[in-house]
This record gives sequence, structure tokens and C-alpha cells, in this order.
Amino acid sequence: MSNPCTEECTFQGEPALRLTAGALEATFVPGAGMTGVSLRYRGHEFLAVPGGIEALRAGHTGGLPLLAPWANRLSQLRYRVGSTEVHLDPSGLKTDDNGLPIHGLLVGRPGWVIERCATRRTSAVLDASRDIDAPAFPFPHRIEVRITARDGELHVTTTVTPTGRRRVPVAFGWHPYLRVPGAPRSSWVLSLPTREHLLLDDLGIPTGATEHCAAESLPVGRRHFDDLYALGRTRRLSFGTGAPDTEGPGAPGGGCTEVELRCGPGYDFAQVWVPPRRQFAALEPMAAPTNALVEGSTPLVAPGEQYRAEFSLVLSAPWAAAGP
Repeated sequence: MSNPCTEECTFQGEPALRLTAGALEATFVPGAGMTGVSLRYRGHEFLAVPGGIEALRAGHTGGLPLLAPWANRLSQLRYRVGSTEVHLDPSGLKTDDNGLPIHGLLVGRPGWVIERCATRRTSAVLDASRDIDAPAFPFPHRIEVRITARDGELHVTTTVTPTGRRRVPVAFGWHPYLRVPGAPRSSWVLSLPTREHLLLDDLGIPTGATEHCAAESLPVGRRHFDDLYALGRTRRLSFGTGAPDTEGPGAPGGGCTEVELRCGPGYDFAQVWVPPRRQFAALEPMAAPTNALVEGSTPLVAPGEQYRAEFSLVLSAPWAAAGP
């Protein structure tokens, strides 16, 4: 086991920062959207980065990207917050196959400032910040990220602080591309807590209809998931080769390999995306539901206040020692 440390490194030729604590190593690239590009535990990789650094720079998601100032997609190219109406220019935005704005403004973008790298007795910490004030989001604010690595756990705190006179709508999220090292898709199990399923239309936009879902563990196999949930009291979602009790603690080390997303304060929603025939799954913590910016249902942060949200990725693996 390594003592906690932070160090400069490179990822596919790009300057990066690596946090190490115990058997966990987490690597982030500040110049490409402050994206996490590697999450290794006991020598095994738990993040997928389809297309590598070039895809990130082109605005494609991969690894562990922050989606801000909105996560997921918007149903149209305009929205209103109070008396401020915003018209979006699609030429400067990432859009989906239907031409809808998706994933906000920061994926793959530079502009992050490293505020601090530090070590504690059992953890390594990275603080970074970025100011946002753009025609597509004219609500000046600072977004701060604190990344804490502990043995077997990555904890991420995101804070929004208004820097102007306007209230700031909050709709950010993270989009971890998770993999189960060495496990075929046929062995994957998706475990979800009690929740409300927010039904989506063919464009991936909430219809307003909901259905209650009990806690369950679902074999993945050839199934495809693309679902939005409002979370309840228990906010733990997991993906791996075992089926832990989703209403209680995870099952660390019990012979299974698993990533558990623990959504803390500030994350009331989560998207689950498991595309067909791909070797990753996304469990996405979100501060607001898809299209909340258009619907006017986001939290609003007034000048002098802050919005803070926290999540953790907790890794379980049966390997006794590090290996390639």
C-alpha cells in the first residue's frame, strides 16, 4: 500500500495529476475539462475513456467528466431563468443525434485553475476551480471541485458560487464511464435502490409521467438501459459482478468486483445508461433532472449563497494484490 500522495504525470501526452491513496490511483487532466481519465484499484482499471484524449478535446464524454452548467440534454435551443431569456447557438454547442444541446459547456475545455494539492494521513486531495460566464449561460459563477482519494474510494464535491448579481440555476452532473475489469458483460449485475422512474420520450426528454420502482438487482447481459430516476432515502447504485443489498451498505470484497455510486447531499437524481454491446456502464449523479433548465425546475443559488453536491465511487474487488 502506498502512502497518500499527489504527483504530476501525463495521460496520452497531456499534463495530468495523479492522486494515490492505499491501493487506489485516480488521474485527472485539468486541460481537458478536469476530466478523470483513470481510476485504478489494486492495479486494475475501473474507468473507460472511449476515443482517449482526442475524443475528450472534441467534446465527447469519457472517463469521469463534469457536465456543467447542465447535464444531459435540453429539449430546445432556448430557456428562461427569471427575466433572462437565453437563445442558444447550436454551432458552439455539443448536440446529440437529434440536434439537441447536450452535456453543457465544459467537456474537454481548458480554463481550470489548480488551487491546491495536499495529502492527509489516509487521503490525497485536489482542489480546482473555473469561472463560468458565457452567452449560452449568462449567470456568472465559480464552480469548484474537490477530489479526495482514499483507499477504495473516490469522493467528489462540487460547489457553485455566484460571482455576479443574478441567481444561478443549478443543473450540473457527472458522467462516470465505469467498467468491471476482467468481467464479461454476461456477468454484469445492475443494482438499484427504491426510486421514482421519470419516463422519457423518444428524444430522451422527461414526459412528466413517473412510476415507482422497488429496489432490485438486474442482470445486464444484452439489455440496454437509458433511464432517469428521482432518488429516495437510499441513494446507492452499483454495477458489477455481484448483487449487494441496495438498501444497505455495499458488499466490499465479497468475491465480486463492483463499483458503487453513493449520491450524497445535492444529488437528487441519477441517470443510468448502459448502451448495447459496449464494455462500460454510466451511473450519473445529477443535481437536477434532464431538461430542468428549460422546464424552470432547477435549484437557484442567490448571490452570497452556495450550492454543494457530493458523490463517491466505492470500489470492491477480490484481488489480494496489485497486478496489471
